[in-house]
Amino acid sequence: MAKPVILAVDDDTEVLRAVERDLRRQYGREYRVLSADRGDSALETVRKLRLRGDPVALFLVDQRMPGMSGVEFLEQAKALYDEARRVLLTAYADTQAAIHAINEVRLDHYLLKPWEPPEERLYPVLTDLLEEWWAHHPPTFEGIRVLGNRWSPRAHALRDFLGSNQVPYQWLDVEASEEGRLLLAQAGGAAVEKLPLVLFPDGTRLMGPSTLEVAERIGLKVRATKPFYDLVIIGGGPAGLAAAVYGASEGLSTVMVERSAPGGQAGTSSRIENYLGFPAGLSGSDLARRAVAQAARFGVEILTPQEVKGVRVEDPYRIVALADGTELSCHALLLAMGVQWKKLETPGIQSFTGAGVYYGSSRTEALSCKDEEVYIIGGANSAGQAALYFAQFARQVTLVVRGDSLERGMSHYLVEQVHSLANVTVLLDTEVTRVEGNAHLERLTLATKGQPERTVPASTLFIMIGAVPRTEWLDDLVARDARGYILTGPDLMPGGERPKGWKPERAPFLLETSVPGIFAAGDVRHASIKRVASGVGEGSIAISFIHQYLSEV
Repeated sequence: MAKPVILAVDDDTEVLRAVERDLRRQYGREYRVLSADRGDSALETVRKLRLRGDPVALFLVDQRMPGMSGVEFLEQAKALYDEARRVLLTAYADTQAAIHAINEVRLDHYLLKPWEPPEERLYPVLTDLLEEWWAHHPPTFEGIRVLGNRWSPRAHALRDFLGSNQVPYQWLDVEASEEGRLLLAQAGGAAVEKLPLVLFPDGTRLMGPSTLEVAERIGLKVRATKPFYDLVIIGGGPAGLAAAVYGASEGLSTVMVERSAPGGQAGTSSRIENYLGFPAGLSGSDLARRAVAQAARFGVEILTPQEVKGVRVEDPYRIVALADGTELSCHALLLAMGVQWKKLETPGIQSFTGAGVYYGSSRTEALSCKDEEVYIIGGANSAGQAALYFAQFARQVTLVVRGDSLERGMSHYLVEQVHSLANVTVLLDTEVTRVEGNAHLERLTLATKGQPERTVPASTLFIMIGAVPRTEWLDDLVARDARGYILTGPDLMPGGERPKGWKPERAPFLLETSVPGIFAAGDVRHASIKRVASGVGEGSIAISFIHQYLSEV
């Protein structure tokens, strides 16, 4: 926590210097002593402190000041720091004004000038008030603060980005939070469409920023330091992270490019309970955090958020074009983009995406769902894990499953846990046929087999109905199956013939694509096992084949 502030205000320069001297001598170690010679400049200081989130413990203010009296200053300062202790400095003739101020601004104390000796007439009073402030003052949040509207897709995307990258932040809904409205007003106010507003600990701010702007501001690496690497990895899920760790630890200069946040879809999982070596389970974000730290230890460069727009081959190099117009060249390229959630084709749903409708287990919305009813569409492990997680916050969680059984797509341990929770309901043979609302989701229409359709109130819907690969940007560079998954190794040679245009005399390695030197691992690969552990395994195995390929170059 930053040092709490003691602010002294007096228009008499000599008195102000004396007050500062006495305050610093007694409280300088534990508090930051600031001063102002006018009420209006003092208020400007207070506003800046509020925007930075700095705590103010005590105001020590002279009553007689031109332009703004001490009581008038305290009245305005109280709106910004209601918990700060308030002390008025008065001459004997102003004692009546001080007494009135006890009721007007909840004045804690008034002191008569002069206050010498301070050991008897100043410090005992202030020390008692400061101890009282500490007893009732909650720790101040010192990180990034995001102000916005709960139903804003832009605010949701920014919060999701910060959370996925494990950047601590405080969310303040300007419609539900008095502090949020106050901070917004102090920042000059803004129309809802311009939000979110991001406040940084140093007092700077960004209005309606992109995730890239925020990433650069908080120090995430978005640009590579070199034009050439031994290995470029596209995708930062379990497969990409494992390849990065194994590749860099074995001496390959490695850069990993991730469009959103390291961890991929697995990183959003609230709990992975069957991952080997973690008997109590671990969250996807914890797994991602450990892997990122491990990769950084071996010197991997991680670019995020950064998106790849295309790849071309200029032997012996593979060249990756990034969204910012820069390029990376390498000898070996690993495609580990994973998959993205399949969109629900329900009328009207697109207009509510990010405003009550979310794809995947958006943990950033958990606290907003407190005491509400949450709907989750899906019948596989991701949906089960999400149901368990949101059940900790929501009053009721309803799992909407198209199939006739949870056991068909969900692990046995998850099925048992879902059925054991009193506030989780499972609707089998059920689909969402319509979504409705105004500025955000308000109603769902459910259709259960053999029953008439019914409409239910709903403000939050999470969708986990399967996934599709992120490979459309590859065009015809590498061979893919009918669904877009990348073919590798033996799957490229169903009849024993090598891929079209294949030049090496050898057959493609197990995880090599139809282009020599370009490999694929994890969920994006055809016929891969869609599990975190298998993704990690493929990422690490790919490095062995990449070494064999590099020995040929």
